[in-house]
Amino acid sequence: MPAPASHDPNTDPIIISEADFSPADIYARLRQSKDAAAICLFIGLVRDWQESPASPSPKTKSPASKNSTPSPKRTPIVSLTLEHYPAMTHAKLTAIRTQAITRWHLTHAIIIHRIGRLLPHDQIVLVATAAPHRQPALDAASFIMDYLKTEAPFWKAEETADGTNWVEERASDKAAAEAWRK
Repeated sequence: MPAPASHDPNTDPIIISEADFSPADIYARLRQSKDAAAICLFIGLVRDWQESPASPSPKTKSPASKNSTPSPKRTPIVSLTLEHYPAMTHAKLTAIRTQAITRWHLTHAIIIHRIGRLLPHDQIVLVATAAPHRQPALDAASFIMDYLKTEAPFWKAEETADGTNWVEERASDKAAAEAWRK
């Protein structure tokens, strides 16, 4: 299934693009629905740091140090680059969106995901859901984000002062997506 030729946030429910987006425009679009009484917008930003496990601190004789867990090391991020296969990505996002609409009886769902090289604090993703009631809109937005993190075929490379590394799936993201299957 090819991706749509246009990327018009006024008509397309799924947009994968290098271009930034306007949350206000998406909100205005969803406000036009007569059936929606609740709108949920989630906007994700590029972090300015990556978290990596800290190395254990040297052993000391303090009893408190036995139970303390080292805090993760934060490394500043220079940029985040996202790659994808357009038709495969669009098809997967369509399936995720369709599943959310069906499961929570949404009146609308919009997914915007950016690709290319992004800088810290750039907008990277928007998930917008509209429903007759608040809880379905909130749950559907969480579901979509959890599935975007684990099921959508995006490849992310983080650039730091030390070089570039591909981002691996986090166990916590996988667990969050798995919880929706129950």
